[in-house]
Amino acid sequence: MYTIEEFDKEKSKVMNYIMYKKRTEFEVKNKFEKTIQKDLLCDIISYVKEAGYLDDNDYIKRAVQEFMALKSLSIKEIKYKLYQKGIDKNKIDDFIYGNKEELEEYEIDSAKRIALKKERTMPKEEIEIFLLKKGYRQETIKEVLK
Repeated sequence: MYTIEEFDKEKSKVMNYIMYKKRTEFEVKNKFEKTIQKDLLCDIISYVKEAGYLDDNDYIKRAVQEFMALKSLSIKEIKYKLYQKGIDKNKIDDFIYGNKEELEEYEIDSAKRIALKKERTMPKEEIEIFLLKKGYRQETIKEVLK
């Protein structure tokens, strides 16, 4: 077991880590698994989740909004970036299903931006291959290149 002082001390470290930048539960576990005993870390994570500081669904929402504002990504690339953060596949799929129209519209806009940029230096066939490699759907690529 552990004391309340230990809990508070370690909780402060975790809170500083989370407050510096939004994190996923997986990231927090990875960061502290070697320095904080397992049962203490589980209790701290439970406490932080209940307090609303650690929420993977909120993280997905914020991360996707950030991607949409700053980058040109396919839906597949967005999924992959979220998987890398250790977020549960079902949570990601639920979010994408719930925001399908908005994400598909974003994907088309992203593909258009990339195609316009590459248009000067690449023929259409190479742009198509490039977009396929980046994970864009066939329907999106056809719509963008017509």
